[in-house]
Amino acid sequence: MNYTWNWGVLWQTTGVGDSTYLHWVFIGLGWLLVIALVAWTIAMVLGSILGIMRTLPNKTARTIGTAYVTIFRNIPLLIQLFIWFYVVPNFLPSGIRDWWINDLSANTTAIISASVGLGLFTAARVCEQVRTGIEALPTGQINAGYAMGFSTAQLYRYVVLPQSFRTILPPLSSELTNCVKNTSVASLVGVAEIISQMKTISEYTQNTIEIYTIVTIIFVVINVCLISAMNLLEKRLHVPGLMAGGK
Repeated sequence: MNYTWNWGVLWQTTGVGDSTYLHWVFIGLGWLLVIALVAWTIAMVLGSILGIMRTLPNKTARTIGTAYVTIFRNIPLLIQLFIWFYVVPNFLPSGIRDWWINDLSANTTAIISASVGLGLFTAARVCEQVRTGIEALPTGQINAGYAMGFSTAQLYRYVVLPQSFRTILPPLSSELTNCVKNTSVASLVGVAEIISQMKTISEYTQNTIEIYTIVTIIFVVINVCLISAMNLLEKRLHVPGLMAGGK
């Protein structure tokens, strides 16, 4: 194979001003982190609410939570992003639609669509983790709370949620890393995140192996850091007798 290796490709100039390909990678990395942060915030807030709804005595609340999970967990993420980017704007009120199409840049609309789409997709998975954590608690604690005169809101606030969120930290770590990795799909709706930048640099330089290797290492480093942080949080917040390894 006639291939010219160049591991210093990122320090080459792009031909656009004085910028280098490394600058492009940093831009893509920045958009990746923005999308991941916004999406994870949406997922945690909405997923927690829906997870609680799925365990409430109210049948309507449980039905809403179940319907959400059934829809958003079983539709592929890419299709959901296409719907948010191409379909949903057409059904917005005329004023908002004109602002969305005419005033916002294509990259901005793509970032918003990708963040919302990924957040809603991940929320369905977080919802199931929260539901599982709540249902894993001993029913005796819930009955004792009601016997002491707690309302349902007080029971969840002071007894159920503080314990359940601690017990689901390990699976939430997995969902967090999946959320970060799924940001790569955003490149298919026009977001100039790191995967998009990787493809562009690869086409410009023809140093495909080096570029793909470097981006792979970046993803590995990010996810290892996230997992390490979540492991430290898990050890700090573990509940003896409820989490593996507790003493």
